[in-house]
Amino acid sequence: MSSPTVGPKNHSLRLHICSFGYHRSGIPADNAGHGGGYVFDCRGLPNPGRYPIYAQKTGSDAEVIDFLQNDPVTGEFLHGVLTMVRLHAQNYVSRGFTDLMVCFGCTGGQHRSVYCAEFIARELRRDGYTVDLKHFDKPLF
Repeated sequence: MSSPTVGPKNHSLRLHICSFGYHRSGIPADNAGHGGGYVFDCRGLPNPGRYPIYAQKTGSDAEVIDFLQNDPVTGEFLHGVLTMVRLHAQNYVSRGFTDLMVCFGCTGGQHRSVYCAEFIARELRRDGYTVDLKHFDKPLF
């Protein structure tokens, strides 16, 4: 299967990417008013939060990034997510939609969901999309 063509440069689609904790803030509301989008559950990925060395770290920290980048399951998960979101975004652009929400949740909203949201946001920005990134439960250490 070939990779989809990505990111038309002249469009008004804004992607709202977020991370959250299921046990903290819960699934975020869609403030764009479309009532849809994606919510990906990252709790099936390896959890750096189970290790004391990562307790005061987040998915934005190099040590946690390395932990998750080196896990093949995380790579497969993100590849699948990126493929689906790119296809969906292209469809939205062709239909003149203005907003698409893509959220990632894990237990506390600190490690896995933060890493995944930042990874997807970075890739979609490279594709030429306008991306808003929000972390609802990322601690400020």
